[in-house]
Order: sequence, then C-alpha cells, then structure tokens
Amino acid sequence: MMNHKRYPTVSVLIPTLNAARVLEQCLVSVRQQAYPPSRLEIIIADGGSTDGTLRLAKKYQTKVFKNPYKTGEAGKAIALSRAKGEIVALIDSDNVLPTKNWLAKMVQPFADAEVVGSEPWAYTYRRRDGFIDRYCALTGVGDPLCLFLGNYDRQSLLTGKWTGLPMRQEDKKTWLKVTLEKGRVPTIGANGTMLRRRFLQAGSFAKNYLVDIDILAKAINQKPLKFAKVKIGIVHLYCGRNINNFIRKQKRRVKDYYYYQAIGVRQYPWQQQDFGGIIKFGLFCLTVVPLFYQVAKGFLKKADSAWFFHPLACWLTLVIYATGTIKGKIFKRQQMDRSRWKQ
Repeated sequence: MMNHKRYPTVSVLIPTLNAARVLEQCLVSVRQQAYPPSRLEIIIADGGSTDGTLRLAKKYQTKVFKNPYKTGEAGKAIALSRAKGEIVALIDSDNVLPTKNWLAKMVQPFADAEVVGSEPWAYTYRRRDGFIDRYCALTGVGDPLCLFLGNYDRQSLLTGKWTGLPMRQEDKKTWLKVTLEKGRVPTIGANGTMLRRRFLQAGSFAKNYLVDIDILAKAINQKPLKFAKVKIGIVHLYCGRNINNFIRKQKRRVKDYYYYQAIGVRQYPWQQQDFGGIIKFGLFCLTVVPLFYQVAKGFLKKADSAWFFHPLACWLTLVIYATGTIKGKIFKRQQMDRSRWKQ
C-alpha cells in the first residue's frame, strides 16, 4: 500500500492559450501518474482560449485561473501564486510525461535538503512523433543556436552530453547532483523543471512574469545552488511536422526577449554567452557543409530522416534572429500579438 506521507505535495503549473491540440495528451499523462492523488494538484492559467482547452481542463479536474496577460510567462506567475504544493512542476501544455513513475522519480532528489530543483536530462525520443519533435529529441534542443553556445540542458546525440558548459556534478546513479554557479548557466527552467515552492517565492521575481530560464540564472548571482538532473526524459510536442510553427515560435522567442529585456524583467545572461559560438553558428550556416557533417554524424548514431531538418532549422534561426535583433533594438517595446496564438 502506498505511504502517502513519503511523497511531497506537488503543484503542476500549466499555462495555456488555445492548446487543445496537445493539452489532452499532457493532462492524461499527469493524471495517470502512480502518485497519490491527494498529494497532487494541477493548475491551469489560461490566456483566453477559444478552442477546446477549457473543456479539457474541466474534464481532467484541474484548477483554472484567468491569465489576462496571455503569455506563458504571465501564466506561470499566476499559477504559482495559487499553488499550495511543496514542489512546483513547470509543465508546458505540449509536454507529455512518458512513464507512470515520472513524478515519483523526479521528486526523489528533493530528499537531499541541498537540492532546490530537478529536471529531466533528456527529451524522450518517439519514432511516431513529427520530424521536428524527433529532431529536438535527438539534438537535445528546441533552438539550434544553443548547440553552438553550449548552454543547452538536455542530452544531445551530437555531443553525448546534457550540456556543453563545464559543470561540477556528482553521479547519484539515478540523477546527477549539479553545482550551478555564477556565470554561464544552462537554459534550465522549462519542460518539466521542478522547484521547491519556498525557493521560488523567496526569489522575488517580477510579479506578473515568471520567465522559466531566468529563475536559476538570477538565484545563482547570490550563491551557488545544488540542482538535480534526473536520468529520465520528457516528451516535447514542439512543432510536430509544421515548419511554419517552428518559424512562428522562433520569431516569438526573439521578439519576447527584446520586449521583456526592455521592461526590465529578463535575468538570463544571454549577453555573456560564448561569442565564438555565435561566430561558429554563422560560419556553419553560411558555408553549409559543416551542417551536413553534423547531420551525417547524428544519422550514424541514430538513423532518422529528422536529422535532415538541421540545416534548415539553423538557416531559419539565423535569418529570424538577425532580423529580429535589428527590429528588437529599434522597436523594443512591441510585444508579440497573441490574439490568434495556438499550440
């Protein structure tokens, strides 16, 4: 019989805006967890969905709160303000928990009082997913630029590592105890990151915005932190087979960055990233051949046609980020219109 007291209470925070395409898979995977129901709550902060999102939220007995600001960052802040769990799980609507013991494994490191949070160390690869989702799982990134900067935070078949940054870490068999220190830090925060609620509440983040990768980047400015990279994966239904969705999300990424930077709520040190990595990214894109070398390298490790999306993903990112940077420096305070947004 399950001893409920052994399990910390968990609040799953899910921001939504027209997420019906992916939300049901997410909610089913959470509700099927082998975790005491009395120790688990699901909180949805919805930005005004007009599809079937709210119907699904009701079907799976979630707590729903309105998000008048519409953005995912605002939704996470609103959901956090309503959370009661000892542990907060930042689960996006396009995430699927791949096993029924996922939550149980993810909370294990919190038995160590030093650990402030945990995150799966990989994206789960599934042959049936769309080629863009498979590409992200194989490379360990949603943004190919991060491969060149080294600040990614999931296992990559191209490098054989969960990050390209030097890390002090101790192998605990089922998880890695990582020391995060001031300076360059992996992009930890989204897609299944779990944090102690009291740690989050003590962080004095912007009241209306909780930018996930900024959380640890800000906290380690005060002191080094212990964090767990758990040796499991999480499914990320990022773009499926839709290249237009990839373009749209890359545009959102760069436009939101300049908007949030302008209003003073960004903390992640993008300006401190490896400038040589940016130059390398540009040269690889312009000369083309190195990108196809990476494709061949990846394909030899895992034969999948999804690797051939890599050159296009890099080229699109280069163009979008270059034009977005120029526009961002001129029109910093123009927030992206989300009136027609959908997952």
